[in-house]
Amino acid sequence: MATIRNDQDLRDLLEKLPVDQQRIIGLRFAQSLVHLSRDERVKRALDTGLREDASAPELEDAYRAAKAWSTKTYTDCGKDTDWLAQADHFVAAAAAAALTPDSLLDNKTNRAWKAAMHARMANNCELVEGDGNAHLDEVERQYAIADEFVASVG
Repeated sequence: MATIRNDQDLRDLLEKLPVDQQRIIGLRFAQSLVHLSRDERVKRALDTGLREDASAPELEDAYRAAKAWSTKTYTDCGKDTDWLAQADHFVAAAAAAALTPDSLLDNKTNRAWKAAMHARMANNCELVEGDGNAHLDEVERQYAIADEFVASVG
C-alpha cells in the first residue's frame, strides 16, 4: 500500500478512483470539518452521501441541499468579520463538490480533489478565527484520510 506523502500523491490517487469512491473520500474530507457547519441539511447530506446504500435520488437530494446552503452562504465570503460563517460555506461547498452528479462535471474536474480544496479553505477560516480548536495541518489529515480509505477498500 502506498502512503500519501504530498499533494501529487493525493491527486494521483484521487484521479484513479471510480466516481463512487471519489464521492466517499471527498465526503470524508468534508466530514472532518462538519463541526464548522451551521446547517443540519449539510450534515444530513454528508450522512446520506456516506451511506453505501444511498439511492441515486437520495444522493441528488443531498447534493441539492449542500449546494443550496453553499450558495446561500456564499455572500458571507469576503466579509472579514465572520470567519466561521465562511468556514460554514466551505464545508457546504466541499460536500456539494463530493456529491456533484456526473452530469454536472466536466472531464477535468475530480469531485474528491475539489472537496479537498474546499475543506482546506474551511480549515483555514477556522485557523484565522483562532479559537484554538482548529486542526493545524489539514493537509496531513487529508493524507491520513486517504491512506485509511485505500487500506479499507484494498
